[in-house]
Amino acid sequence: MKTCGLFLIVAALLSVPARGDLTIVQKVEGIGSFKQITTKLKGDKARVEMSPEMTTIIDNKSGEMLNLMNGKKKFLRISANESKAIAQLASKYGGDSSIATAKPKLKPTGKKEMINGYEADEYVRESPSMKESYWIALKYPDSVAILKQLQTIAPAAWNDVAKGMFDYRDFPGLPLRTIVKTTGSEIISTITSIKQEPLSDAEFSIPKDFEELKVPNLKEMFSDKPSVPPSTNP
Repeated sequence: MKTCGLFLIVAALLSVPARGDLTIVQKVEGIGSFKQITTKLKGDKARVEMSPEMTTIIDNKSGEMLNLMNGKKKFLRISANESKAIAQLASKYGGDSSIATAKPKLKPTGKKEMINGYEADEYVRESPSMKESYWIALKYPDSVAILKQLQTIAPAAWNDVAKGMFDYRDFPGLPLRTIVKTTGSEIISTITSIKQEPLSDAEFSIPKDFEELKVPNLKEMFSDKPSVPPSTNP
């Protein structure tokens, strides 16, 4: 997908004892200035910290997404309908149609590697435009519960975007490293830490001193309907 920010958010959400609070830190290489992504999960909400200046809060139950501009103390609210319109457009123009119709299955390569102290097995899948490699820790503690939590947190509006990408229901264990190769690019994401500790509700709310940024209707902005030219009649 060409929309880098959306790609990273989907990857982070789709990359705990059941329904417990969870913090995952990932090292990211090969895409823009993003070097680390911290994802925090609490109930039906997710907080994705992509940089000190950019934070996204997602309410999976309502489908609403909040983009916090920390330096400017402003936030942008995206409704479920607007999020769905953006996701559908990204899928239409940036997705891999070959994956959407017939998603390749994961295949083990037999290769093994130690990642952060855990033995990981490599699994791959390929399509005409993409190759994905997953280094999966089959014996990571609480991996079943962690995967279950991650499977349910991504908003339903993103189904069309994510259907050809990461799906934790496909994995036999926890993927500690993900490598996505497309023509001319390679993105590597490695989980460096996972913590199962209580998180404050305040981390999933808009700070009181933040001002809402008003923008044109995003659903119309990202619609592919042709614009109507102004009338030339006198």
